Amino acid sequence: MAELSETTGVPVPTIKYYMREGLIAPGRPTGRNQADYGDEHVRRLKLVRALVEYGDLPIAVIGDLLARVDNPNLEVYDLLAAAQKAVTPRKEPRPGPCKDKAEDLLRELLTRRGWRIRTGDPAYRTAVGVLATLDEVGRQDVLDVLDVYAEAAERIAEADVRVLGADLGDRERAVEIVVIGTSVGDTLIAALRRLAQATVGERMYT
Repeated sequence: MAELSETTGVPVPTIKYYMREGLIAPGRPTGRNQADYGDEHVRRLKLVRALVEYGDLPIAVIGDLLARVDNPNLEVYDLLAAAQKAVTPRKEPRPGPCKDKAEDLLRELLTRRGWRIRTGDPAYRTAVGVLATLDEVGRQDVLDVLDVYAEAAERIAEADVRVLGADLGDRERAVEIVVIGTSVGDTLIAALRRLAQATVGERMYT
């Protein structure tokens, strides 16, 4: 286990904890208090670390996700959808007329762009809440350019899927890409947006 810890950079007590929680399979016994750990243990441990560090997921959620990874009867698309939902915060919109208008607006947008409507998806619920808030504070100007934001989001999503495509045969790797790509990618997009805002603002107002 010390060698496994050295290879992955995960402390031995943490590895033992993951094993107790069923996230990492036990090694092959080679003697009293000794076991052999192979490449599959290294890969799984790195995946768990990615889910913890980048996905910021609870151990129970990680356990459920890994059970899906190990289920050969689960289609890859369904596995990736579960991974994305696991790292997407769910923020329920407040009831009221603004929420109803926001949901109508979002449905119209998704229909217009040919996107699937998944009302139970965490991202869908969050989008409704954001649109409702914009309506409440009188930012119709933002709502008016919703299609522009959707166009940019679709282009980013296309790039995401192209990056993922080469790894669809490796279920663990695919989940890792979705988790890291979503968490780190969101941060990267936000940073690039701010850099672009500074540049565009300078062009327009100076």
